[in-house]
Amino acid sequence: MNPKPCQESFVVKTSIVLPPDTNNHGTMFGGKLMAYIDDVAAISAMRHSRSAIVTASTDSVDFLHPIHVGWSVCLEAFVTYTGRTSMEVFVKVISEDMLKGDRHICALSFLTMVAVDENNKPVPVPPVVPETEMEKELYQTGMARAEARKRRKSEFQNMAQIFGTELPWRR
Repeated sequence: MNPKPCQESFVVKTSIVLPPDTNNHGTMFGGKLMAYIDDVAAISAMRHSRSAIVTASTDSVDFLHPIHVGWSVCLEAFVTYTGRTSMEVFVKVISEDMLKGDRHICALSFLTMVAVDENNKPVPVPPVVPETEMEKELYQTGMARAEARKRRKSEFQNMAQIFGTELPWRR
């Protein structure tokens, strides 16, 4: 497979935050923003792999600044690191007060997407080629994040075995 530059997977999504998108504080629902993050990450991964994908994991999403009703929210995403069948996608969320022009970084997140075939079996993805200094930094630190995700997944699989599926009062 031919390597692809990060910029080929670059995706931008911009929306206005309307009242149905907000909570009782007049700020965007975190779950709504998380859905947007998953959406742009999926498009980015599909653009890179040119295959169907599934979300394998979402690293922590820390809400750094509230996004108010009437503001715009802009998400930027691109593939930063690849494994054999997986892709790490970086997502940056920026809000803008449309009347004042003030902009804030509201969230940063890494997601792992896996390319799959028509039977939902993992398939190989092209390597990614970082070009800018930021892309190179994200690429160089990508393996460490991937290893941390593998450790975290193993820990959660062990916890799932311990907790099981029975209701707590029936154990």
